[in-house]
Amino acid sequence: MAEAERIIGTPDIPETAGDEPERSGEVIGEGEGEGEQRPKGKRKIAVLFVVAAIAYAFDLVSKMIVVAKLEHHDAIEIFGDWLRFNAIRNAGAAFGFGEAFTIIFTCIAAAVIVVIARLARKLYSLPWAIALGLLLGGALGNLTDRIFRAPGVFEGAVVDFIAPKGFAVFNLADSAIVCGGILIVLLSFRGLDPDGTVHED
Repeated sequence: MAEAERIIGTPDIPETAGDEPERSGEVIGEGEGEGEQRPKGKRKIAVLFVVAAIAYAFDLVSKMIVVAKLEHHDAIEIFGDWLRFNAIRNAGAAFGFGEAFTIIFTCIAAAVIVVIARLARKLYSLPWAIALGLLLGGALGNLTDRIFRAPGVFEGAVVDFIAPKGFAVFNLADSAIVCGGILIVLLSFRGLDPDGTVHED
């Protein structure tokens, strides 16, 4: 009787052994899935830094041209009185606000750059990469002015030159920051997170 039970029970052994490779295969499959996601994340990080580099380069070059050709000269009318290029030095935040807090704004800009750099490690979303790239490029553009321009390190005045009628004078860095901020708000309303997941409130 015991011998019969042993013979009947033997087919169960291959089935149990066969189950283990299947489970192992599932684990390997999950690992492969994670491996496939990592390159996507790296591509998004590249997009972030490319967008930031482009925004920073446009801002830096525009300010160099303005300082060399427009500063201490009359404003240039682009669209009559509706839009002019008028070079000014701004010790405050974006659009000329808070001129008494130059050092504070410098620290805030540096903190924003650090936060974006840390967030980039979890970045899997292309729209978020573009938004954060715009923020990073704009923050770097104005931070460069605050570090290297007069009257001193971390107290430098930002070069502004875009002057719409009835509005504050600003620069391309300010524009990049605002556009990036608006895009982040829109992405948040849509429930899209920087890691690419979508949630519903």
